[in-house]
This record gives sequence, C-alpha cells and structure tokens, in this order.
Amino acid sequence: MSFSYQRKILSVLGKKKQGVNKNDLYKLCNAKNPNKSEFNLALEELLQQGYILEKKGKFISSARLGLHPAKIVKLNKTFGFAVLDEIGERVFIPGKFLKGAIVGDVVLVSYSNSYGESLEGKVEKIVNYGKSEFCGVVVVDNNRFCVVPDDMGDYAIPLVAGSVRAKVGEKVIAKIILRGKRHSEHKARIVSKFGSSDSASACAKAMLNLGGITTQFSDEVLAQAEKVSAKEITDKDLSYRVDLRDEKIFTIDSADSKDLDDAVCVKKTEQGYKLLVSIADVSHYVKFGSDIDVEAYNRGTSIYYADQVIPMLPKQLSNGICSLNPNEDRLSFTAFIDLDNKGNLVSYEFKKSVICSKVKGVYAEINQILDKTADSEILCKYGDLLGEIATMKELADLLYKNKQQRGAPEIETNESKIILDQDGKVADIKLRERGQSERIIEEFMLLANQAAAHLARENALPFVYRVHEDPSIEKIHTLKNTLSVLGIPVKDLMGEITPKTYADILKNAKGTDLFSIVNMQVLRSMAKAKYSQNPIGHFGLVLEDYAHFTSPIRRYPDLTIHRILNDFICGNSQKNIEKKYRKFVDSASQQSTATELNAVSLERSLEDCYRAEYMRSRIGQEFEGIISGVTARGVFVELENTVEGFIRVEELSDGQYDFLNDIELYDAYTSTRYRIGDKLKVVCVRADVNSGKIDFSLN
Repeated sequence: MSFSYQRKILSVLGKKKQGVNKNDLYKLCNAKNPNKSEFNLALEELLQQGYILEKKGKFISSARLGLHPAKIVKLNKTFGFAVLDEIGERVFIPGKFLKGAIVGDVVLVSYSNSYGESLEGKVEKIVNYGKSEFCGVVVVDNNRFCVVPDDMGDYAIPLVAGSVRAKVGEKVIAKIILRGKRHSEHKARIVSKFGSSDSASACAKAMLNLGGITTQFSDEVLAQAEKVSAKEITDKDLSYRVDLRDEKIFTIDSADSKDLDDAVCVKKTEQGYKLLVSIADVSHYVKFGSDIDVEAYNRGTSIYYADQVIPMLPKQLSNGICSLNPNEDRLSFTAFIDLDNKGNLVSYEFKKSVICSKVKGVYAEINQILDKTADSEILCKYGDLLGEIATMKELADLLYKNKQQRGAPEIETNESKIILDQDGKVADIKLRERGQSERIIEEFMLLANQAAAHLARENALPFVYRVHEDPSIEKIHTLKNTLSVLGIPVKDLMGEITPKTYADILKNAKGTDLFSIVNMQVLRSMAKAKYSQNPIGHFGLVLEDYAHFTSPIRRYPDLTIHRILNDFICGNSQKNIEKKYRKFVDSASQQSTATELNAVSLERSLEDCYRAEYMRSRIGQEFEGIISGVTARGVFVELENTVEGFIRVEELSDGQYDFLNDIELYDAYTSTRYRIGDKLKVVCVRADVNSGKIDFSLN
C-alpha cells in the first residue's frame, strides 16, 4: 500500500515547483481513500531513498531540483563512484565533491555528461548513512593511531579513545562514530581485532565477520540439529519409499568432500538407458519454518574458500544424517529417468526412496579408471562397479553430444585449488582439473534438474527456477565491436542472437591464438544466472526448463523445490500447492539470488587474500602468464595456477599508451601493444595480503 502512496506523492510533487506542506500533500493524495499511517510511511520511505526533500516545512521533488538518488559503491583516494537508483548508471565523482560520503551511503547527486557518454557529478546531500562498520588495518599517521579502510580509498581515519587495543598492522573492524564533511574529518573506534593483516586467515575472519557471515550456529539450531540427526530410520519412513538399497548406487565427488548431496546409478535397457539420480532428502529432516530452516533461508548457500566450508546446515546434518555416506542407509529423493539409445529424454518420475551408497567415489580415481591408468588398489575399491562406470561414461557422452547439438556454448573457466599447510598458511595453488568423471556427474545433474523444472512448468506449480536471460543489446554490441577489432567475422551477430551464435564463435576460435580473448569476451557479454519464480529458460544451457534440484544440503532453492515436489507426488492439488507456496517462492528466489551473489563475491575476495599470501614468499620470482584484462591504468596477467597480478602502465615498455576497444593498450609511435590473451613473462614485485592485490613487472 505504501508503494501506491509513493507514486501519488511523486506525481503530486512532480507538478509543484515550490513544494507542498504535509497537510496539503496529504489531502492531494487522499481524496477518496484516506490512510494517514500508510501515507506517513510512504513519505518517510521517499525521504530515506532521496526521491524527495524537506525544506522549511515543504516537501519538494528531488528531480525538480536536478538531483538524483544514488548509492556510493566505490571509493578511491581521489575519487569515487555512485550508482543512480533510477537507471543503474555509474557516476564518477571527484574526491572534492564527495562530501565525506562512504560506501553504502544514499546520496543526492547532480551530474552531467563528460568525456563522451560517461557521467560526472558531485554529491549535493547525504540523505541516508550506510553501514558505519568497516574492515581496515591499524597504522600510525602523523603520530596518531588510525585505521586505513579496505574500501574507502586509503584514507587514514583517526581513532578515538575507548577503542579495542590493537597493534600497528593488525586487521580490525572499526566503526565510524563521528562524520565529518570530508573523509579526513571522520573519526572511528575499533570494535574487534583479528590478528596480522599479513595473514590470509585473519583477513578472512574479519571479512566474514563484517559481512554478517557466522561460522557458528545458535544453540537453538544446534540443539534441534542434534535431535533431528539422532533419529533412526523407522518402518514408517520406509513405508512410502522405494527401496533402492540393493542397487549399485554410489556418490562421485572430490576426495575431501564431506557433504555428499547426490548418488547415481545407470542401467542399460532394451530402449536405451535408465538413470537414477538420488538426492539427499533434506526436507525430511529440515521442516519448513523450523529454527534450522529459518537459518538455512537466511544463509541461502554454503560458502567455500581455500579448504574451508561455512555450511548452510549444521554439520550434524550436512556431514551426517543427510550426507549420502557409503555403506549407510540414507533417505533420498530420486529422479528415475528413461532415455533412448541416443540419450534423448523419454520419461521421468520422482519418488521418495532409501539408498545405501556402495562406495565414496572420487573424481581423480574414476578418471584413472576411465583413462586406464588406475592401479590395483583403485580397481579393487570399485570392484563390482567397473561395468557401471563404463555405462555412465557411455550415457554421459551421448548427453554431452546432445548438448553440443542444441548449440550450447562451451565457455572455459579456470578454478583454483588452494592447499593449506597444518598452520593454515598457503602451501600451494594449483589449477583445478576437470576430467571425464566431473563431466559425467555434471551431465547427470543437468538432466535431473531439467526434469524437475519440466514437471513443475507442465503442472503449473509455483517453483524456484534457475534462469539465464538472453544477453543485453548493449553487451552484444560491445562483443561485436571487440570481435570486429580482432578481425573475426561478426555477421552472425547482426540478426537474432542465439546460443548457437556464441557456440560457433567459440568453436571457430578454438585452437587459435585468439581463443583466450574470444572466450573472455563471450563470457563477459552473457547475463548472470539467477533464481526466479518465472520459467523463462536458460540461455547458456539452451534449455526451456531448468531448476536446481540436486544440492539441498548446500543450496536453499533446492530444498524449497524438494518440498514442492514432495507435496505434488503425495497427491496435493495444484490449487493447494499454489496457495501454500506462491508467495514464498518469490521471496525464496530473491533471497537465494542475493545470498548467492554475496557468497560468490565473498569467496572471490577471500581467495584473493590467500593468493596474495602465497605470492608473498615468491616476490622476485619469474612467471609466465597471459593478459587477462586491460584498463587504462595497466594490464592484468593471470598465471597458469589462476593467480592474477597487475602491471601498471608506468611499468610497461616506454611509450604513450592509448586504451583501445576495451582489450588493449597501444603505443602508436612504437606500435607496441598489450592485448588480452597475449603471453608475458613477469616478475612478482608486491603482494598485499590485506587487499588481495598482487603487482607484477615485466621481466
């Protein structure tokens, strides 16, 4: 209701140059249906958001004053950026025009176009302070103890009396307790400390703490988890389940995985294949609205970094009763999928089940079986399952071929494996390799996810779909320009853009020196996948139906759709399921998307700290890498093990470099160019664990 009043208020004030006092505004907005509490709420919300201002007792539209609501998203020592609330565009703000605004502040900005199409402006008013707590490092500046924030542009903020005692160089969380008109006038107090900022684990703890990510569960949640996990499987539990304990079902995961979500089994049939994908029946143990469920909803996902896991569910569940551990009876939710001899989906059915995984399969071991390098110990471990493993590969190859024929683009991404020693320090960083067994599980999970989404859409069930929208026109235009500069034909980008368009571009570039840059640019041009209650399909997978069904231990959307599918197979009507879940799937979709984005961003930042810690002991060493990104300030170089560092433009070969087409630095006088995908030999010259930044120089 307040949203309706907001529109009325903005409509009225948009026509009044001099503003309107509160009583007159109320009358103008409530001619037929007066509701003062809703009106006051709407008025307060608009003030907090910056869409209106109050001056001398009158309310005025910010837009009529040439002011626009925005949020500060990034600060540097000499400038900052704000994102406009209405249109999402970034505004460059010189430091002298920031008025002391910090990241998270809602501000009113005035702006104009400069340097072509980019926007430049200044903060006219801070209307709502953002989070005042921040991560930083203790320093001494002008004989005063200060904190240099991680994301406020290296401003040293003085500390006041009463702070938690901390040493110079220590990683802390501080809180701004006094705002000045300039950043240098702010004052802060330390509220917690975590150890040396040269320690990746200390930096990780601080960042997690600031982000509200707790590694611990409340006493109430832990007590409930203990009670739930102590329950034995009863005859009642088994009475409505398919007994699959004699089937050759087993899990395949990494060697160090403890939260085993999925187990698989494949059989040859007269028509083709029968695939069983059994998923941990988390919904049996985590009841909707319970303390555990509320906590899982708030967390949204498990977080993985280095060798650490911050689970969505307590370990009694995630590593215990819900995990499909070998040689233990486990309750599961199974997709029974029939396919023809060409790997085409014929039919599917979902049933509650009970399984007993025959072995904890390990990717590396099964890869050795498939490439015939396995030793006698591995062959003995998988004994009776060797025939099934061969059949799995046979089916996965067909599914992979079908995916290619659909025109799904094959984008390559590099993932790192960070190995810590017994003291929690980085011992090594390696490129995480993907073998045949990883692809087998990926194809089987894709198929089960597709079947779940198809069932929901066909039966008009409220659902949490995994969707991937078509690329935006702007990003397609950028990709087209880049490919044109590289001399790659772009005629396929002239008409309707399909996944096959992208697949063909990648296929044609494969094996050439340009593949690296083409792969990166195609990836950057695509939209980000998200969760939605609307089944709009998945562009990247070329599927009309897709959802996340296969990981309820570590993802909340999977747990949500398990509950919906369970109600459906138990005979509940579509009408009752709609009434029960429609509102919830909308909020669950938004929450799951938000927590996923936060987790991905946090995982990346945390691992950057560990990479920097690894490189600190390698300063002065030479490496070979490829240029992974280019800016006007310099180039990013990625090493084979995924470590990425930056070479400032001043450190490049002598010349006057222009930043061209978002992909290269070019000196017209010497014809020297540095382009994405080029190989370079570099030397590590600096590694700052606290910021996760690594600097290289040319060798």
